[in-house]
This record gives sequence, C-alpha cells and structure tokens, in this order.
Amino acid sequence: MPHTLWHWATPQAEAVLVTRDLGPILRFYRQIHSLSQAALGELLGYDKTYVSMVENGRRTIDDVSSRRRIAAALCLPPHALGVTDPSDADHVAMVQFGNSTVRLAEIVRQSGHATEAVAELWPLVARLEAQVADGHTERELLTLLAQARVGLGVALGHVLPEERLVTAARWTGQGLAIARHLDDPDMCSYALRMHGNELRKAGLVGAAVDRLHEAVAVAPDDDGRASALTLLARAAGELGDGTLFDVTVRDNRALLEQVAHTSLVNPFALHEIRMRGLVATGRGDQAVRLAGEQSPATSAVTPQWQVIEHVTAGRVLLLRGDRTGAADRLAAAINAARVHRLPHQLQRVVRITGRVLPALCARASQSLERLRREMAA
Repeated sequence: MPHTLWHWATPQAEAVLVTRDLGPILRFYRQIHSLSQAALGELLGYDKTYVSMVENGRRTIDDVSSRRRIAAALCLPPHALGVTDPSDADHVAMVQFGNSTVRLAEIVRQSGHATEAVAELWPLVARLEAQVADGHTERELLTLLAQARVGLGVALGHVLPEERLVTAARWTGQGLAIARHLDDPDMCSYALRMHGNELRKAGLVGAAVDRLHEAVAVAPDDDGRASALTLLARAAGELGDGTLFDVTVRDNRALLEQVAHTSLVNPFALHEIRMRGLVATGRGDQAVRLAGEQSPATSAVTPQWQVIEHVTAGRVLLLRGDRTGAADRLAAAINAARVHRLPHQLQRVVRITGRVLPALCARASQSLERLRREMAA
C-alpha cells in the first residue's frame, strides 16, 4: 500500500520514529493500514500474542537481522529502527544514488505521480538524516539532504488536502534551513521559492510573500529569478495586493523572452496566474476578458498545471455567466484531479461550484472523500 508512505513524513510519525521503540512504531503502522495485531503478526512472521507483547513493551527485539527484516516489511529504511543499511557503507555510492533518486522523483512528480515521488523521497531523507546523525556532514551530503527535504515537501504539497498542507511547508522549511547554512545562492533561492509556495498553499500568504521576495533577491541568474517571480505573482494575488501583483507579472513577462521555459516558467502558467490574480484583486472583468483568449500552447505544461488552469478558467467562466463552459472545465478538472490525486484542486472545485453547480460540487466532494479515506490513519 505505497500511498500510506506519506504518513511516515508527518510530525506524528517523526515523534514515534525518533524513539526507535518498536512498540509504538508497530502500533502506528497498524493504525495507518487499519490492521489487527493478528494481521500484522502474519506480515512479520509472529503470532498475535507476540505482537501484543512487543507493542506493550513486554518483549523486545534487539537483534540486527530481525530489525532489518521488520524494517523491510514495514517499508521503512533500516536506520528508522536503529540498524544500519549495508548499502550505505559506500558513502560515495550512496550520494550518487541519492542524487539519482531526487532527479527521478522530480520527473515522476511533474508527470503527475506525486504519490510515487513521496514514496521515493521519504526513505532517502530518513537515510540521509541518519548519515548526518552519524557524523557525516560533508557539503555534498548536506546539499543532497536539503534537495530531498524540499522535494519531499513539494510532493506532499500535491497529495495532501488543504488542512494538512502545513506538513508540506514544514519539510520545505527544513530544506531551507540547510540551504541557508550552506550559503549556496542557487540552492537557497530554490528552497526559498518552494517553501514560500507551500506556505501560500497552507494559507500563510504573508509569510509566503516574504520568502518569495527574498528568493527573487538572492536568485543568482534570470532563470531562478523568473521562477521566483512566477510564484510571487500568485502569492501577491492571493494576498490581494494588486500593485505588487501587477509589477511582478510585468517583470515575469519580460523574463519569459529571455529564459528557458520550464514546468513553472512558461506562458501557460502565467496566463492562469493572471486570471486568478485579477479575480483575487477585484478585477473580475479583466479576468473574464483574459479567459476569452486561448491559453498559450507550450510543451512545458504538466498535468498538475492543466488541472489548476481548468479550475481557474471554470471560476472565471462562472463570473461571465457561462455555466455550460464552466461545467465542462470543472468536470475535466475533477476527472484529472482524481487520477493524479490532487485533493487541493478538488477542494477548490467544491468552493467554486457550491450551490451554483450542485451536481459538480457533489462529484468533487465524493472524489475528495475517496482520497481522504485513502490518506486517513
């Protein structure tokens, strides 16, 4: 059940794992998977009574081979249970493996599979943190840990509903702390803009604007500056600061002609950001006119951005009084958000449709509840 791996990235799980106490860890695992002690015992090769005794602290399992086997069964890195992973003995090879994992997770996330990215990144973060705890503080390892923490936070920001997005911001913030320590402008700008974006999604918009302003200021090149401006424009719109929104959009549009287009920096993304920001800053009439223009075509658009744009366009079409067009866009958003496991976008649809399009509101709510059940501990 790989989707439950995101539970290991929560503050609750961290409090359990830091003890290395097998009893609470087994109870937490059973809670995640809704397993009985008998079912967990079958998975681990123990009977129900023995599992109960371990959970209650009346039996301990201290030998390395058993703990390593249990870690594998629970989809945990061995370090989480206090034993070393033989594959970590070659430090250089582990760093190379980690860099490959981070790159692969980014590709997977952008292709619309953020859950799989979480499944790749959380075990890596746990292994790297164990390496740091063991005294490995080489710059390359700390850089990798910062990238992995930020990547994990961004991936969680896709798959968690709004009420749990603080967890995503927490992980990106931990990555930012290392980036500041390393004094690497490129890494720091990246971490600042990702942390700022997750703060925005978690509702901490003022703090998000502060981080994104800093990301623009420290960006070492136009590529980094364009990425930060894209996210700052969105945050400025949500803050309701029309002046900052207009200036940021203007600067971003100018840079689009000078930088390589990415999944974040491209005309399609800016079109959506402008529509949403105009509505948020009280200029719905301008947003309606913009919605009448065809969205710019670009090969850099990811599935997540397509869903985001469908939802925003649906909202603007409702402002224009075009219920049919809005319903088509929002129905497409619901279908894609369900496939790509994007609860936050489903929550946006629920807010937009409400009593205006009750059938679509019900569909979005049902899809959201299905995703919530899968995430419920």
